[in-house]
Amino acid sequence: MHQTMKYTVLALIGLAGWVAAASPALPQLRQQGNATQLIVDGKPFVMLAGELHNSSASSLDYMREVWPKLEALHLNTVLATVSWELVEPSEGKYDFTLVDGLITGARKHHLRLVLLWFGSWKNGVSSYTPAWVKQDTTRFPRALGKSNFNKKDLLTPFCDASRDADARAFAAVMRHIRQVDEGTFTVILMQVENEVGIKPEPRDLGPQSAAAFAQPVPAELIAYLRAHRETLLPEIKDRWAATGFKETGTWTDVFGEGVATDEIFMAWHYARYIGAVTKAGKEAYPLPMYVNAWLEWDSKPGQYPVGGPVGHVMEIWRAAAPQIDVYAPDIYHADFKGITARYHREGNPLFVPEAARDEAAAGRAFWAFGQHEALGFSPFGIESLETNHPLVEVYQLLAQLQPIIGQQQGLGRIAGVFQQADEKEEGREVTVGDWKANIRYEKRQRDKAARGILIATGDDEFIVAGNWFSVNFSALTKGPKHSGILNIQEGRYENGQWLGGRWLNGDETGANYQAKLPPFTSNTFSNPDKLRILKVKLYRYE
Repeated sequence: MHQTMKYTVLALIGLAGWVAAASPALPQLRQQGNATQLIVDGKPFVMLAGELHNSSASSLDYMREVWPKLEALHLNTVLATVSWELVEPSEGKYDFTLVDGLITGARKHHLRLVLLWFGSWKNGVSSYTPAWVKQDTTRFPRALGKSNFNKKDLLTPFCDASRDADARAFAAVMRHIRQVDEGTFTVILMQVENEVGIKPEPRDLGPQSAAAFAQPVPAELIAYLRAHRETLLPEIKDRWAATGFKETGTWTDVFGEGVATDEIFMAWHYARYIGAVTKAGKEAYPLPMYVNAWLEWDSKPGQYPVGGPVGHVMEIWRAAAPQIDVYAPDIYHADFKGITARYHREGNPLFVPEAARDEAAAGRAFWAFGQHEALGFSPFGIESLETNHPLVEVYQLLAQLQPIIGQQQGLGRIAGVFQQADEKEEGREVTVGDWKANIRYEKRQRDKAARGILIATGDDEFIVAGNWFSVNFSALTKGPKHSGILNIQEGRYENGQWLGGRWLNGDETGANYQAKLPPFTSNTFSNPDKLRILKVKLYRYE
């Protein structure tokens, strides 16, 4: 039987026998305290991830040499592309050879998969659509740009035929993943489309868009705004307030004149389109699903694709596409702390599916998992990373701590340490558990950026891990007013069990005043540059 036909038949058989109830072990998002956790095999899973270059997953021969590299980088998850053009080369005829190859390769190399659906859009254009879509501009119309220029590489989001064709293909992919992976759960998360939006125009200038812009704001959006008026993110609430919270009229009536209203309008229509694609996929196999954003940081609408889930229109996406679980920033800007704070709010968990892979990625990973209890962190072009990159050591350390992180997420018992390049502060003061932790960056080593994580593992016990910072503690609860360090042990975790090494004191703890990483810079034999884990026990006295 021809391979394409074989997979089509399998898909139909699987659909006919599908039972709607999802397996209780299905990867899912679960709330613990104020954190959202990704649950895999019934346990919290922290994605120590990397995203492949865009075209890597299009060739199983190419991937044969990539898989061992990914293992050597100590990832536990890889993000890989699945493109519409290769899945459905002829309309209605599916080829899942690459999907199967990716799942097989990931299993062999002990990795989980996040699959990126490059369907209607990738980076604001439609370069991964099938030839039969690209060549039919009547059935699948394009967005219109300035001077009536037809944007030949950009499908308009105002076309039901494009949306429905994309949704059918994505649903077919999800049915197939269910058939070959349910029970093993190699695939744990799905990205729907990639960095969508239009530029340089602030909105599509085609006839479908113009007609929609002249219509009243949809009743569904008005109902959402009304129901959430007191808790709306300020970027949308302030815009709506400027018109007196008007609930009827066109887009300009409700949100005012200007580019900001164009962006709200485009965000609604991109989100409705992608929400429909997501819904079709989840009906076939309900894995958690997210969309990612080309960020607007320090630029104007049109310099970044307008309509994507950037921070200031995230509320519009929520209203339009409740099927989407997570809005995820692709971060290449220097202000990693500012961007992560912008996305980790109002119930949106942090996942960073793309990030710069420079040396500072090591500190960014600690910040994502420590400060924001992220689902995952994933530098882009991961196979280009060398195995001596600082991130590799960070992933090795975080892999040891993953069970502890999962236990303590959402309970106010974790904090991150990351000395960002533009940061003028010499440290930070944070509350972790029932203690105030005074974190100080290592000033004598100015070329060594502080990075690490603190985890309260008991009432008076902490894990302090990373390098180039120190920390002392003060109790926040009633009791003896003074506090100190009872003991510190250096060590590691293997299979969740603590294996202790040196007991640290004297020079290594500043006379029992602080936990220090490295414990003593003058001891070159123990390699001060090495990341390490300390178990810190505290006590109180009058």
